[in-house]
Amino acid sequence: MKLSNLQHFMVCVAIWSTTWIAITFQVDSVAPEVAVSWRFGIAALALLLFCRVRGIALRTTAAAQRELFAMGSLMFCLGYLLIYRAETYLVSGLVALGYSASPLVNMLASRLALGTPMNGRVALGGALGLAGIACVFWPELARIEADNRVLLGAAFTAGGVLASSAGNVFASRARRNGLNVWQIMTWAMAWGAALSAATALARGESLALVSGASYLLALLYLALPGSILSFASYLTLIENIGAARAGYTGVIVPIVALVISSLFEQFRWHPLAYLGVAVAVCGNIVILGQPKAIAAAAAR
Repeated sequence: MKLSNLQHFMVCVAIWSTTWIAITFQVDSVAPEVAVSWRFGIAALALLLFCRVRGIALRTTAAAQRELFAMGSLMFCLGYLLIYRAETYLVSGLVALGYSASPLVNMLASRLALGTPMNGRVALGGALGLAGIACVFWPELARIEADNRVLLGAAFTAGGVLASSAGNVFASRARRNGLNVWQIMTWAMAWGAALSAATALARGESLALVSGASYLLALLYLALPGSILSFASYLTLIENIGAARAGYTGVIVPIVALVISSLFEQFRWHPLAYLGVAVAVCGNIVILGQPKAIAAAAAR
Protein backbone atom coordinates (compact mmCIF):
# COMPACT_ATOMS: atom_id res chain seq x y z
CA MET A 1 0.00 0.00 0.00
CA LYS A 2 1.41 3.39 -0.95
CA LEU A 3 1.78 6.03 1.74
CA SER A 4 -1.12 8.02 0.34
CA ASN A 5 -3.37 4.96 0.50
CA LEU A 6 -2.25 4.25 4.05
CA GLN A 7 -3.15 7.82 4.96
CA HIS A 8 -6.60 7.39 3.42
CA PHE A 9 -7.03 4.18 5.42
CA MET A 10 -6.08 5.94 8.65
CA VAL A 11 -8.44 8.84 7.86
CA CYS A 12 -11.37 6.44 7.50
CA VAL A 13 -10.60 4.57 10.71
CA ALA A 14 -9.89 7.69 12.78
CA ILE A 15 -12.98 9.58 11.62
CA TRP A 16 -15.54 6.79 11.45
CA SER A 17 -14.46 5.46 14.86
CA THR A 18 -15.20 8.82 16.45
CA THR A 19 -18.33 9.91 14.58
CA TRP A 20 -20.38 7.46 16.65
CA ILE A 21 -19.57 9.31 19.86
CA ALA A 22 -20.01 12.70 18.16
CA ILE A 23 -23.57 11.73 17.22
CA THR A 24 -24.43 11.45 20.92
CA PHE A 25 -23.90 15.21 21.24
CA GLN A 26 -26.57 15.64 18.54
CA VAL A 27 -29.31 13.26 19.70
CA ASP A 28 -29.30 14.74 23.19
CA SER A 29 -30.11 18.22 21.83
CA VAL A 30 -32.45 17.91 18.82
CA ALA A 31 -34.56 15.40 16.95
CA PRO A 32 -32.61 13.09 14.61
CA GLU A 33 -34.36 14.58 11.56
CA VAL A 34 -33.09 18.06 12.46
CA ALA A 35 -29.54 16.90 13.21
CA VAL A 36 -29.27 14.91 9.97
CA SER A 37 -30.66 17.74 7.84
CA TRP A 38 -28.10 20.21 9.23
CA ARG A 39 -25.24 17.73 8.97
CA PHE A 40 -25.71 16.90 5.32
CA GLY A 41 -26.95 20.35 4.40
CA ILE A 42 -23.63 21.85 5.55
CA ALA A 43 -21.72 19.03 3.86
CA ALA A 44 -23.57 19.55 0.57
CA LEU A 45 -22.94 23.32 0.63
CA ALA A 46 -19.24 22.76 1.31
CA LEU A 47 -19.08 20.26 -1.57
CA LEU A 48 -20.93 22.68 -3.86
CA LEU A 49 -18.35 25.37 -3.13
CA PHE A 50 -15.53 22.87 -3.70
CA CYS A 51 -16.97 21.81 -7.05
CA ARG A 52 -17.39 25.42 -8.17
CA VAL A 53 -13.79 26.26 -7.25
CA ARG A 54 -12.46 23.14 -8.97
CA GLY A 55 -14.67 23.58 -12.03
CA ILE A 56 -16.53 20.30 -11.51
CA ALA A 57 -19.84 20.37 -13.36
CA LEU A 58 -22.87 19.27 -11.35
CA ARG A 59 -25.34 19.00 -14.23
CA THR A 60 -26.59 15.44 -14.64
CA THR A 61 -29.01 13.48 -16.76
CA ALA A 62 -32.49 12.67 -15.46
CA ALA A 63 -31.53 9.00 -15.20
CA ALA A 64 -28.46 9.80 -13.09
CA GLN A 65 -30.49 12.13 -10.89
CA ARG A 66 -32.93 9.33 -10.12
CA GLU A 67 -30.05 7.18 -8.90
CA LEU A 68 -28.70 10.08 -6.81
CA PHE A 69 -32.13 10.74 -5.30
CA ALA A 70 -32.49 7.08 -4.35
CA MET A 71 -28.97 7.02 -2.89
CA GLY A 72 -29.54 10.22 -0.90
CA SER A 73 -32.92 9.14 0.45
CA LEU A 74 -31.61 5.74 1.56
CA MET A 75 -28.02 6.39 2.63
CA PHE A 76 -28.04 10.01 3.80
CA CYS A 77 -31.63 10.29 5.01
CA LEU A 78 -33.26 7.04 6.14
CA GLY A 79 -30.01 5.27 7.00
CA TYR A 80 -28.71 8.06 9.20
CA LEU A 81 -32.08 8.79 10.78
CA LEU A 82 -32.13 5.18 11.95
CA ILE A 83 -28.53 5.43 13.18
CA TYR A 84 -29.35 8.52 15.22
CA ARG A 85 -32.47 6.85 16.62
CA ALA A 86 -30.43 3.77 17.55
CA GLU A 87 -27.99 5.90 19.54
CA THR A 88 -30.83 7.16 21.73
CA TYR A 89 -31.24 3.58 22.95
CA LEU A 90 -27.76 2.02 22.75
CA VAL A 91 -24.23 3.21 23.53
CA SER A 92 -22.47 4.31 20.35
CA GLY A 93 -19.92 1.46 20.41
CA LEU A 94 -22.65 -1.17 20.17
CA VAL A 95 -24.27 0.63 17.23
CA ALA A 96 -20.88 0.77 15.50
CA LEU A 97 -20.29 -2.92 16.11
CA GLY A 98 -23.69 -3.68 14.61
CA TYR A 99 -22.39 -2.11 11.43
CA SER A 100 -19.67 -4.76 11.21
CA ALA A 101 -22.36 -6.82 9.47
CA SER A 102 -22.31 -4.31 6.61
CA PRO A 103 -19.83 -6.25 4.39
CA LEU A 104 -22.17 -9.25 4.27
CA VAL A 105 -25.30 -7.14 3.79
CA ASN A 106 -23.60 -5.07 1.08
CA MET A 107 -22.57 -8.22 -0.78
CA LEU A 108 -26.07 -9.65 -0.54
CA ALA A 109 -27.52 -6.38 -1.85
CA SER A 110 -25.01 -6.32 -4.72
CA ARG A 111 -25.87 -9.92 -5.54
CA LEU A 112 -29.61 -9.20 -5.68
CA ALA A 113 -29.43 -5.84 -7.47
CA LEU A 114 -26.32 -6.09 -9.62
CA GLY A 115 -25.73 -9.82 -10.01
CA THR A 116 -22.37 -9.75 -8.21
CA PRO A 117 -21.22 -13.33 -7.49
CA MET A 118 -21.05 -14.68 -3.94
CA ASN A 119 -19.17 -17.66 -2.54
CA GLY A 120 -18.80 -19.85 0.53
CA ARG A 121 -16.22 -17.48 2.06
CA VAL A 122 -18.84 -14.73 2.19
CA ALA A 123 -21.42 -17.00 3.84
CA LEU A 124 -18.94 -18.23 6.46
CA GLY A 125 -17.61 -14.75 7.20
CA GLY A 126 -21.10 -13.33 7.50
CA ALA A 127 -22.14 -16.07 9.93
CA LEU A 128 -19.07 -15.39 12.08
CA GLY A 129 -19.75 -11.66 12.06
CA LEU A 130 -23.36 -12.07 13.13
CA ALA A 131 -22.33 -14.56 15.84
CA GLY A 132 -19.80 -12.04 17.16
CA ILE A 133 -22.41 -9.30 17.29
CA ALA A 134 -24.77 -11.63 19.17
CA CYS A 135 -22.04 -12.31 21.77
CA VAL A 136 -21.45 -8.61 22.39
CA PHE A 137 -25.18 -7.84 22.64
CA TRP A 138 -26.10 -10.93 24.65
CA PRO A 139 -25.88 -9.49 28.20
CA GLU A 140 -28.08 -6.59 27.12
CA LEU A 141 -30.45 -8.79 25.13
CA ALA A 142 -30.85 -11.05 28.15
CA ARG A 143 -32.54 -8.12 29.92
CA ILE A 144 -35.00 -7.40 27.10
CA GLU A 145 -38.03 -8.13 29.30
CA ALA A 146 -36.95 -5.42 31.72
CA ASP A 147 -35.90 -2.88 29.11
CA ASN A 148 -37.27 -2.90 25.57
CA ARG A 149 -35.03 0.03 24.66
CA VAL A 150 -32.25 -2.40 23.78
CA LEU A 151 -34.53 -4.24 21.35
CA LEU A 152 -35.55 -0.95 19.73
CA GLY A 153 -31.92 0.12 19.43
CA ALA A 154 -30.97 -3.16 17.76
CA ALA A 155 -33.92 -2.87 15.36
CA PHE A 156 -32.97 0.69 14.38
CA THR A 157 -29.36 -0.41 13.86
CA ALA A 158 -30.43 -3.28 11.60
CA GLY A 159 -32.66 -0.92 9.63
CA GLY A 160 -29.81 1.54 9.22
CA VAL A 161 -27.51 -1.17 7.87
CA LEU A 162 -30.12 -2.27 5.34
CA ALA A 163 -30.85 1.29 4.19
CA SER A 164 -27.15 2.11 3.79
CA SER A 165 -26.54 -1.08 1.83
CA ALA A 166 -29.40 -0.26 -0.52
CA GLY A 167 -27.91 3.22 -0.94
CA ASN A 168 -24.59 1.64 -1.92
CA VAL A 169 -26.31 -0.13 -4.80
CA PHE A 170 -27.55 3.19 -6.20
CA ALA A 171 -24.10 4.71 -5.68
CA SER A 172 -22.67 2.00 -7.93
CA ARG A 173 -25.33 2.72 -10.51
CA ALA A 174 -24.51 6.44 -10.37
CA ARG A 175 -20.87 5.65 -11.10
CA ARG A 176 -22.01 3.68 -14.13
CA ASN A 177 -23.71 6.86 -15.35
CA GLY A 178 -20.28 8.48 -15.53
CA LEU A 179 -20.44 10.61 -12.37
CA ASN A 180 -17.34 11.15 -10.24
CA VAL A 181 -17.03 10.98 -6.47
CA TRP A 182 -17.60 14.70 -5.89
CA GLN A 183 -20.70 14.89 -8.06
CA ILE A 184 -22.20 11.85 -6.35
CA MET A 185 -21.47 13.12 -2.85
CA THR A 186 -22.79 16.64 -3.54
CA TRP A 187 -26.11 15.58 -5.00
CA ALA A 188 -26.75 12.59 -2.70
CA MET A 189 -26.02 14.56 0.47
CA ALA A 190 -28.16 17.46 -0.78
CA TRP A 191 -31.08 15.10 -1.34
CA GLY A 192 -30.52 13.52 2.07
CA ALA A 193 -30.51 16.91 3.77
CA ALA A 194 -33.63 18.09 1.95
CA LEU A 195 -35.60 14.94 2.72
CA SER A 196 -34.52 14.97 6.37
CA ALA A 197 -35.58 18.61 6.69
CA ALA A 198 -38.95 17.83 5.08
CA THR A 199 -39.44 14.96 7.51
CA ALA A 200 -38.60 17.22 10.46
CA LEU A 201 -41.10 19.85 9.35
CA ALA A 202 -43.78 17.21 8.77
CA ARG A 203 -43.24 16.04 12.35
CA GLY A 204 -43.59 19.60 13.65
CA GLU A 205 -39.91 19.96 14.54
CA SER A 206 -38.12 23.32 14.41
CA LEU A 207 -35.09 23.59 12.13
CA ALA A 208 -33.60 26.37 14.26
CA LEU A 209 -29.88 25.86 14.87
CA VAL A 210 -28.94 25.00 18.45
CA SER A 211 -26.37 27.44 19.85
CA GLY A 212 -24.60 25.18 22.35
CA ALA A 213 -20.85 24.88 21.84
CA SER A 214 -20.72 21.08 22.14
CA TYR A 215 -23.58 20.72 19.65
CA LEU A 216 -22.05 23.08 17.10
CA LEU A 217 -18.59 21.52 17.35
CA ALA A 218 -20.06 18.03 16.93
CA LEU A 219 -22.14 19.26 13.98
CA LEU A 220 -19.15 20.72 12.15
CA TYR A 221 -17.09 17.60 12.84
CA LEU A 222 -19.84 15.33 11.52
CA ALA A 223 -20.57 17.53 8.49
CA LEU A 224 -17.02 18.11 7.29
CA PRO A 225 -14.59 15.34 8.31
CA GLY A 226 -17.36 12.89 9.19
CA SER A 227 -19.36 13.32 5.98
CA ILE A 228 -16.86 14.54 3.39
CA LEU A 229 -13.28 13.52 4.17
CA SER A 230 -14.07 10.00 5.32
CA PHE A 231 -16.37 9.18 2.41
CA ALA A 232 -13.98 10.68 -0.13
CA SER A 233 -11.05 8.75 1.36
CA TYR A 234 -12.97 5.50 1.31
CA LEU A 235 -13.99 5.88 -2.33
CA THR A 236 -10.39 6.75 -3.19
CA LEU A 237 -9.24 3.56 -1.48
CA ILE A 238 -11.76 1.53 -3.46
CA GLU A 239 -10.43 3.01 -6.70
CA ASN A 240 -6.77 2.50 -5.72
CA ILE A 241 -6.68 -0.89 -3.99
CA GLY A 242 -10.09 -2.45 -4.56
CA ALA A 243 -13.22 -2.84 -2.47
CA ALA A 244 -12.03 -5.92 -0.54
CA ARG A 245 -8.90 -4.31 0.87
CA ALA A 246 -10.60 -0.96 1.41
CA GLY A 247 -13.38 -2.76 3.26
CA TYR A 248 -10.89 -3.82 5.93
CA THR A 249 -11.72 -0.48 7.59
CA GLY A 250 -14.92 -2.23 8.64
CA VAL A 251 -12.85 -4.58 10.79
CA ILE A 252 -11.02 -1.84 12.69
CA VAL A 253 -13.70 0.86 13.09
CA PRO A 254 -16.13 -1.03 15.40
CA ILE A 255 -13.30 -2.13 17.69
CA VAL A 256 -11.92 1.38 18.09
CA ALA A 257 -15.48 2.70 18.54
CA LEU A 258 -16.09 0.25 21.40
CA VAL A 259 -12.86 1.35 23.09
CA ILE A 260 -13.99 4.98 22.83
CA SER A 261 -17.42 4.02 24.11
CA SER A 262 -15.87 2.33 27.16
CA LEU A 263 -14.02 5.58 27.96
CA PHE A 264 -16.91 8.02 27.53
CA GLU A 265 -20.14 6.03 27.86
CA GLN A 266 -19.30 3.48 30.60
CA PHE A 267 -19.55 0.53 28.23
CA ARG A 268 -18.42 -2.42 30.34
CA TRP A 269 -16.28 -5.10 28.73
CA HIS A 270 -17.22 -8.66 29.64
CA PRO A 271 -15.88 -12.06 28.52
CA LEU A 272 -18.55 -12.47 25.84
CA ALA A 273 -17.73 -8.99 24.49
CA TYR A 274 -14.08 -9.91 24.04
CA LEU A 275 -15.10 -13.18 22.39
CA GLY A 276 -17.64 -11.41 20.19
CA VAL A 277 -15.13 -8.83 19.00
CA ALA A 278 -12.63 -11.57 18.14
CA VAL A 279 -15.25 -13.58 16.24
CA ALA A 280 -16.50 -10.49 14.38
CA VAL A 281 -12.95 -9.60 13.35
CA CYS A 282 -12.38 -13.15 12.09
CA GLY A 283 -15.63 -13.00 10.15
CA ASN A 284 -14.69 -9.76 8.44
CA ILE A 285 -11.22 -11.08 7.60
CA VAL A 286 -12.76 -14.18 6.06
CA ILE A 287 -15.07 -12.01 3.93
CA LEU A 288 -12.53 -9.40 2.91
CA GLY A 289 -9.52 -11.58 2.23
CA GLN A 290 -6.74 -13.64 3.72
CA PRO A 291 -4.84 -11.92 6.59
CA LYS A 292 -1.54 -12.36 4.71
CA ALA A 293 -2.97 -10.63 1.67
CA ILE A 294 -4.20 -7.76 3.80
CA ALA A 295 -0.86 -7.42 5.55
CA ALA A 296 0.94 -7.46 2.21
CA ALA A 297 -1.37 -4.76 0.90
CA ALA A 298 -0.71 -2.59 3.96
CA ALA A 299 3.05 -2.92 3.43
CA ARG A 300 2.91 -1.64 -0.14
